[in-house]
Amino acid sequence: MLKRTVKRAAAVLAALAVFTLPLSGCGSSASSNGDVIRFKMAVADADSSAQAEGARQIAKEVAEATDGKIQIEVLAGGTLGGERDTVELAMLGGIDIVTCANSVLTQWIPEMSILDQAYLFTNEEQAHAAVDGPVGALVEREALDKLNLHVIGYMESGFRNVFSKKPITEIDDFKGVKIRTMQNAYHMAAFESFGSIPTSMAASEQFTALQQGTIDACENAVSNCLNNGFYEVTKDITYSNHAFVYIVVSMSDHAWNQIPDDLKPVFMEAVERGYNTERALLKQANEDATVVLKEKGVTFHDINVEELQSAYQSLAATKGFSFDPEWQAAIDRVIAENP
Repeated sequence: MLKRTVKRAAAVLAALAVFTLPLSGCGSSASSNGDVIRFKMAVADADSSAQAEGARQIAKEVAEATDGKIQIEVLAGGTLGGERDTVELAMLGGIDIVTCANSVLTQWIPEMSILDQAYLFTNEEQAHAAVDGPVGALVEREALDKLNLHVIGYMESGFRNVFSKKPITEIDDFKGVKIRTMQNAYHMAAFESFGSIPTSMAASEQFTALQQGTIDACENAVSNCLNNGFYEVTKDITYSNHAFVYIVVSMSDHAWNQIPDDLKPVFMEAVERGYNTERALLKQANEDATVVLKEKGVTFHDINVEELQSAYQSLAATKGFSFDPEWQAAIDRVIAENP
């Protein structure tokens, strides 16, 4: 795995060179100028997204909490590469701080696939309690052991809903609908169980595919329907709430070791304030987007989520989906304690 990572990372490291500051003996962009430690943070999401703004909030909180001793420069919009590429570079010390959807890390931490399940959580409180508690502890342990990365926080893109060309108000309306999903076996199984035809493709290809009729629908956070212009071709949004997605914030071991021990608790508390702000920003962005999208002629639909969940769980049982017992116990505990 490490050899493949090095090979994939080499090309991106060359592109990264124009953005990084030289550091003797390491490709990291971390640098020290006197008492100031400078980091670069890669964000794959658009500069206007809640995730990019959340990253800037993290940078602001860290700078204020450390009296300017730690400065983070946020480079959003995939400037430093896609999620997988930047994670691989951080593993090698080539980027200081990176963000990625939780599903990206399952390539190295297969136990994390438990978080990819459809209808795992019924509310935000459960989702937050998982990564802020026992499940997060497992993620952090495995990331450090297998990837040499320090997971320092969890932003999110939250619950995902369906954007479609035709109204979807009940499970039968999903039949035959070609829908773009992430390359995620559990998400794809969910739409298969509804009677849809799930298709994985790059996020950048969705708009054209919708225009050309290659797909009939896609799915994401409501605010992304507005941000990506999907409302021009999908005039219906269904509150399916079929999956919850985290944006994991990780730091290279080299960058982590640049922080003096006495500043590490202060740094982590500041990062926590920053990612909690992102969660609130995302919620507000979805609410604001709903208002704007309605003004643009988009109709929102409720649906029987319990019926969708039941359909998915039946197919999941048939497919024999199962997860690591330690991780399953942590999830079960979170759900029991946050009904």
